[in-house]
Amino acid sequence: MKMTLGLLFGVVLLHAQVHPLQELVEAARKDSPALRDLLGKGLPQMKGRDGVVVWGQDFLFAVESETPASVAIDRQAPAAMKRVTGTNIYYLLRTLRLGVTHPYHYYDSSGKAIGSYEVAGYNPDSYPQPGVAKGALSEMRTLTSKVYPGMKANYWVYANAGIDRVNGAPLMVWQDGETIVGNQDLLRLRLQIVSDNLVAKGLIPPMVHVLIQPGEGGTRMRSIQYDTVSDKYGRYLLSEVLPEVEGKYKLRQDAYSRAIGGASSGAICAFNVAWYFPGQFSRVLSHIGSYAALQWHPEKNLDGGYIVPYKVGREEKRNLRIWLSDGADDGEGRNGSWPLSNIMLANALKARDYDFHFRFGTSMHAIAQGAMDLPESLAWLWREYDAAKTSQSYAMEESERKKPVYRVTITNRDAW
Repeated sequence: MKMTLGLLFGVVLLHAQVHPLQELVEAARKDSPALRDLLGKGLPQMKGRDGVVVWGQDFLFAVESETPASVAIDRQAPAAMKRVTGTNIYYLLRTLRLGVTHPYHYYDSSGKAIGSYEVAGYNPDSYPQPGVAKGALSEMRTLTSKVYPGMKANYWVYANAGIDRVNGAPLMVWQDGETIVGNQDLLRLRLQIVSDNLVAKGLIPPMVHVLIQPGEGGTRMRSIQYDTVSDKYGRYLLSEVLPEVEGKYKLRQDAYSRAIGGASSGAICAFNVAWYFPGQFSRVLSHIGSYAALQWHPEKNLDGGYIVPYKVGREEKRNLRIWLSDGADDGEGRNGSWPLSNIMLANALKARDYDFHFRFGTSMHAIAQGAMDLPESLAWLWREYDAAKTSQSYAMEESERKKPVYRVTITNRDAW
């Protein structure tokens, strides 16, 4: 049921160059018959996740349900949703605050939960700005791995306008790349829009973004690739993925000009790559990182992600700059505590005088907080970048140095 951007933009061209997200919101506001054609084509994963369109303060919630549906927003009582005529899609348009995240829960008519997630109240740089040159997204490409024998993986490249094709462009590698193309990027991270805006402002350099999808090789490889604490995924990137990219784009080779990022398992994956290959990557963006025991295999002498804070504290210091982000409502389970693990990593980085920033909000295990913060986090990660340089010794910001370590307070139980 996914609606392609091609279809949306084809409709938009007939309606005075209105952005496709704005088109959907306006159709819902007017209860227009066009809503069936636009929304009825489907949003990604409408059975409970990512089915929210945000344009300014307008939030259009939509879910597919066999019976009348309702949605609880910001932990309020569920509100009835309206059915799109001729479909099983229900929608609700609400005006909500910007600069915060909004959790939501969908229910069917019996009160059964049919999905939940969180959406960002996006900041201005997450919207198209007039006069900003747009980058170019490549077609999907597929490679076959030897590092992971028999595995195939898809990837895309997004190149900002103005990349240096003579001396080479800075590079940023993004895990779960399939979520940064098409509708998924518009409804989640908005990397393409944000990076173009920041380039236009001179806050980040024009760069090549490699959007790599987890592979498939007889089994789903995402956790095996991302959560394993070793140098294997880094070797895969450096020996197989990037050489293919370099066949079409000239890239900078210095770690100073290379960053890597991801969310959840993709975040610990990004951290591991930079940790094992600091001579290749020096900037890390980690959102809701899964520093947990997801791939703990003592029988193979493999530690789980829980070991990362201890490695930071005890092993040789790397020249890395790291933006961490997590929320108090992130996951808890048999594999560990996502919030506590991220706090432990932040404190380990602080104890070793790393150049790091930790944003700890209230978000659940969702991309919303990372999406809302993306203009700030990318600008921070690439601050003071100078294309004439090939190296920099990163130092903790003085404002961070003056702050105490993070302390944990339990808020939902009595102390005794």
